[in-house]
Amino acid sequence: MAPRHYAVAMKMLTKGQQACVLALLAGSLTAGCSSTSSNTTRGAAGGAALGALAGAVIGNNRGSGNAASGAAIGAAAGAIAGGALGNRKDRREAASTSSGYSGYDAHDPAATNIYVEGSPPPPPPAQSEAVTPQPTSNAVWIPGYWSYSGRNYTWIAGHWEIPPAGYDSFQPPQWRRQGNGYVYVREHWR
Repeated sequence: MAPRHYAVAMKMLTKGQQACVLALLAGSLTAGCSSTSSNTTRGAAGGAALGALAGAVIGNNRGSGNAASGAAIGAAAGAIAGGALGNRKDRREAASTSSGYSGYDAHDPAATNIYVEGSPPPPPPAQSEAVTPQPTSNAVWIPGYWSYSGRNYTWIAGHWEIPPAGYDSFQPPQWRRQGNGYVYVREHWR
């Protein structure tokens, strides 16, 4: 929507509706304007702003004159869509910055954008577990491991998996050196 269309759309709203839309827009935009914020955050904020305006116009033009409700729904939908697009860009960027690793595929779905300056936090000790009977002859036992979320580790219990077509070995998650820190690479099949 061109900037002049925004002005026309805002004129169609009552003063109270305009105030509501402007408050939603301001909150959405300021939430993602930091230069250090991720593409996910900026995408969610931009999507919320555009969704709020579009929702307000639709809500007002529907005959009910309920622009505020339309703006709220539009902001939520826009934030989800914009955040998803931004997250996809973050993942692509994280993969491409890690492509200097020996044997590392920049399109590897195991890549994350978790980066720590200096040494990564050590995982807790492995938990003991019993290997259950093999369910099928092509199933591979995946030993339990600690998965890092960016804030803490979560234990993933050992289990049987059938490898995806064309893959034969399981790579547990690991930290790989990058610059002055480490990047976390999620578990994946190779």
